[in-house]
Amino acid sequence: MGISFIPSSWPAVIIGLILAIYWLRVLQMVLRTKREQGRAANFVPPEKLGRMLRIIWIPTVLLWILLPLTLPFITGLPMGLERFDFSGRAIVGWVAAAVAVVAFALTWVCWINMGKSWRMGIDPNEKTQLVFNGPFAYVRHPIYGLSQVLVLAALAAWPSVVMLVIAALHMFFMQWEVRREDKYLVALHGPAYAEYMKHVNRFWPRLTPWK
Repeated sequence: MGISFIPSSWPAVIIGLILAIYWLRVLQMVLRTKREQGRAANFVPPEKLGRMLRIIWIPTVLLWILLPLTLPFITGLPMGLERFDFSGRAIVGWVAAAVAVVAFALTWVCWINMGKSWRMGIDPNEKTQLVFNGPFAYVRHPIYGLSQVLVLAALAAWPSVVMLVIAALHMFFMQWEVRREDKYLVALHGPAYAEYMKHVNRFWPRLTPWK
C-alpha cells in the first residue's frame, strides 16, 4: 500500500467531510444539552439495551466517517477495502455527494426544529415535548431516515465490502432504534403520539403536512 496526495474519489472525501461535520455537530449538541439542562442528551443511554447497542454502533459510526476520508488517499488497498469497479462509478459518486449535501442540510433543519427536545436515545425517566411541526409534520423520524440516506451515499461513493457492512449495520441500528423509540413515546405520551403514528409514516413522507 502507498499514499497519494490526490484522492481517487473526491465524492467520497466530500461525504467524509460532511459526516465529520455532522457528528461534530451532534457532539456539540450533546455538550450544550449537558451544560443547559444537566443531561448529556442520552449520549450514554440510561437503559441497558441502549448502552449495549452503543458498544457496536459507535465504532460503526467512527469507521463510517474515517473510511471515506482516508481510503481515497491510499493506493493498493486490500480486497474488502478497495472499491468495486463498474461503469458509471464516477457519476454515481458525484450524485451520491450531491444527495449527501441535501440530506445534511435537511438534517440541520430538523435539529433546529427539535430545539431542546433533541436527544440521541431513550431515557425512560425523562419526558420531552413532542414535535409535530416542520419536517416532523411530513415524516415521523426524518433524522433517522436522513441518516440512512447519508450512509447509503457513503456506500455509493466508496462501494466496497467494508462500506457495505457499515451501511447494513447502521441501517439495522436505525431501524431498531426507531421501533424502540416509537414504543417508548406511545407509553410516555399515550393517545397523542398514537394518533400521530396513524397519520405520519416512519420514513416515507406525506405529500401534505399533518395538521
